[in-house]
Amino acid sequence: MELNTVSLGDFCKLATVIWIRGFESVDPAMINSGLVKVMNISEATGNTREFSEIDTNEYLSYKGEGDQAARGKVQQGYTKTMTSYRVAENVGITYEMRTQNKYPEVVSALLAAGRKGANTMDLDLSHRITFITATSYTDRDGRTIATTAGDGFQVAYTAHTLAGSSTQYRNRLANNPQLSKGALEGMERLVTENTYNQLGEKKTATFDILFTTDDPNAVNTAREYLRSIASPEATHAGVVNVYQGKYKHVVLPRVATTAVGAPDSTKRSYWGIASSMMSSFYLGIWEAPHMIAPTPNSNAEDVQTDSWDFRNRAGYGICVVGASWVKFSSGDATA
Repeated sequence: MELNTVSLGDFCKLATVIWIRGFESVDPAMINSGLVKVMNISEATGNTREFSEIDTNEYLSYKGEGDQAARGKVQQGYTKTMTSYRVAENVGITYEMRTQNKYPEVVSALLAAGRKGANTMDLDLSHRITFITATSYTDRDGRTIATTAGDGFQVAYTAHTLAGSSTQYRNRLANNPQLSKGALEGMERLVTENTYNQLGEKKTATFDILFTTDDPNAVNTAREYLRSIASPEATHAGVVNVYQGKYKHVVLPRVATTAVGAPDSTKRSYWGIASSMMSSFYLGIWEAPHMIAPTPNSNAEDVQTDSWDFRNRAGYGICVVGASWVKFSSGDATA
């Protein structure tokens, strides 16, 4: 293929195909994890969405003969407002790339552009786990990002509050052990003893996700516990592995990173369990990642550089309303 003989219109068609190939090569780990609930937001409907948890009482009340039935309780939980923001980058296809048949450079630039929107969204979602023990962080662009749940505390905390009860609950495992059989049982005890509705009643739900970073020790330990036919700690045959198939193991490769996306070894042992059914971790997509190609007979060419600019854009919002759906350990043995 000779790039210097291709018209702008044909070049843009080719560029779009390459960009899509790059976009589809990304594994959106957070979106596919089951932790996040994705909502597509229609255009011209505002830049915010309000999310709230609503609970009812778990049990019926006794009704005597001829007595009026008790009225069910409805308790609104805490509320979080999601605000959209845009991320963007322009990709310049230079005059030299077009006229000197530098096809590999063109393909590389467009493939990379296709990956960046999905990668950025995955990093921003991952950082809700990365900074799950903080109330905010400063992102790669210098913005302060609030990471609190609806009750105003960090998502992983030892004394969360309820809107309709004085009861407090914790969802951060005491002493923050690394993943092991005993630690996993401790997490499950948090589920049975620290999962409430907003009225302070015990809420039963299936916790079906075990998430870890991509640290080899964490990944291999999780696989050992979930995939072994017999108990991984057994010394003799015929012992059943009670964890086999109990959880979906989700590897989150961008959790153990700094705010700018560099590796952060201090977070390599982060892990936890979560309920996909109860999750109140929301991603609102106002503008899915896409590329806007230049058009013929427009100001497509930069008069200063002679480059054709391809616009890479996306727009979305993120919020976490409640915290009872996730149980967490930082794995660093802190109290």
